[in-house]
Amino acid sequence: MWGKEVGGLAGRIRDEDIALVRERASITEVISDTVTLKSAGAGNLKGLCPFHDEKSPSFNVSPARNVWYCFGCGAGGDAIKFLMDAEHLSFVEAVERLAARVGLQLRYVEDDRSAPRVNRPQQGQRQRLVAAHAAAVEFYTAQLTTAGARTAREFLAQRGFDRAAAERYGCGFAPEGWDPLTRHLRQRGFSHDELVTAGLSRPARSGSLIDRFRRRLLWPIRDLTGDVIGFGARKLFADDDGPKYLNTPETPIYKKSHVLYGIDQAKREIAKQGRVVVVEGYTDVMACHLAGVPTAVATCGTAFGGDHIGVLRRLLLDTDAVAGEIIFTFDGDAAGQKAALRAFEDDQRFVGRTFIAVSPDNMDPCELRLAKGDLAVRDLVARREPLVDFALRHVLSRYDLDTVDGRVEAMRRAAPLVAKLKDQEKRPEYVRKLAGDLGMEIEPVQRAVLAASSGRPVDTSARPARAEPTVDSPQSMVEREALKLALQEPVLAGPMFDAVEASDYRHPVHVVVRAAIAEAGGAASATGGAVWVEAVRDACADLAAQALVGELAVEPLRIDGEPDPRYVSITMARLQWGSVTARIRELKSRIQRINPVSNKDEYFATFGELLSLEQHARALREQAAGGL
Repeated sequence: MWGKEVGGLAGRIRDEDIALVRERASITEVISDTVTLKSAGAGNLKGLCPFHDEKSPSFNVSPARNVWYCFGCGAGGDAIKFLMDAEHLSFVEAVERLAARVGLQLRYVEDDRSAPRVNRPQQGQRQRLVAAHAAAVEFYTAQLTTAGARTAREFLAQRGFDRAAAERYGCGFAPEGWDPLTRHLRQRGFSHDELVTAGLSRPARSGSLIDRFRRRLLWPIRDLTGDVIGFGARKLFADDDGPKYLNTPETPIYKKSHVLYGIDQAKREIAKQGRVVVVEGYTDVMACHLAGVPTAVATCGTAFGGDHIGVLRRLLLDTDAVAGEIIFTFDGDAAGQKAALRAFEDDQRFVGRTFIAVSPDNMDPCELRLAKGDLAVRDLVARREPLVDFALRHVLSRYDLDTVDGRVEAMRRAAPLVAKLKDQEKRPEYVRKLAGDLGMEIEPVQRAVLAASSGRPVDTSARPARAEPTVDSPQSMVEREALKLALQEPVLAGPMFDAVEASDYRHPVHVVVRAAIAEAGGAASATGGAVWVEAVRDACADLAAQALVGELAVEPLRIDGEPDPRYVSITMARLQWGSVTARIRELKSRIQRINPVSNKDEYFATFGELLSLEQHARALREQAAGGL
């Protein structure tokens, strides 16, 4: 393979040197920079292929033979071929990268295979762009110690970062002036085109080159191997009319959709712990690492997306057999919530479990570390909650769950989220949780989730917990039995029947008959017989209720033998049980939505009502324990 022409001549790397590179470069170490490898038996290793999307590892590495092969897509080769495919390098660039890695000085020969050249030919484009960035890092970090960078140093200090932290992350400063970096790099031998291609300089209107970054605090952005491929620049001065953060533009080596800040320092711990913490900014990554959360990374000037997921899945070995953890930290404001919901949309791309960690005070990790210390940052991550829980809570918060319409609409919106859960074994539990949050029966929520999972529209007519029961439902049957007792045995049942509120009846026709009994003077005032039944019938407001009175007056009670006070007590307890338990569900749903800090009075009032109802429910359960 041939190098680029220099001075009219072309050169190539000696075959012996290429062979030495292949021999000395550890294919396991090279590939481990990008892919987490696990034992596959017989001395071989396996991982998720970086060249196609897969859920089970088919990418295999043989350290003994120094080769790799993917049974999924058919790609394979040695360490040189891996770098060519993974980093989009030419053959010469890949060999030069590996030679530098193993400390081998390459030799080049003329195209006529004459004597070895004294001068090395021009490096490949990638190596030149990486070298330009390395020189820029040296320049910028030196500038951070100058008098003009005082504001930058103060910015770091105010956020809890000392000189050692700045040096660890290569923080630098772009000085005043139009072209100090450009002049420095030109003196180092980098061409006009190379500086523009690298995104370090840009053409001015005059045709000359000027620096892309001026009067800004800089963070070098590195790839998985540790090479600097770009910069993130933070505005420091009020008269800077640029954006708050300015990043390197897209270049042959910098693709923002693939880049994760801090990945070079975090990759080993991510693979070791099977966990990654995704934060929002450069200072958040620094704060997390320094606070003892070494798996933190951040996107660079773009939203977290599918290409970022691919990078993390390979590091996590995120497969059907190995479930990693992906923890997102977002601000609690509207923008942070929107980002979290966007992350949930990508949740299905991960096999592992996804979580969210939001500070109670809506502080990002950097602010949290500064205000409350390192332990608070570690606690933030430890208190993570499943991302689906956060997404469901966000959806439910948009509706008034104290109303029937609000609960039904919330169910319609939330059901598709539960249906999206990749782990189908978790769906029944989340159906129960959603029903509890809504204060609804499980059945309508379950139907809504099943409809959403099959792509059908969610049925908005599904009944909330307080809607009317069907004629043959347990609640309707016990309401019917209570009305029969009032009509057939008013002397026996009257006092207990009249003491139960009319609101405990839910079937609409039963509600009308219950109102007619009250209109006729109440069951306790009646002596029974045809006169009593006729009085109730006359008090009914519609024909259906009148017909039902005649039916209930002659329908046998659901008891062998004669009814007694105990039977009446059991029936009335069961009648109240349905409405009390429905009310308990509603209160539990409401209390989950109340912030006990900002709405303390409402929280404790609701909690007190809940305790009282639960005590009443226990008494009713004991009263109804006799059974029919």
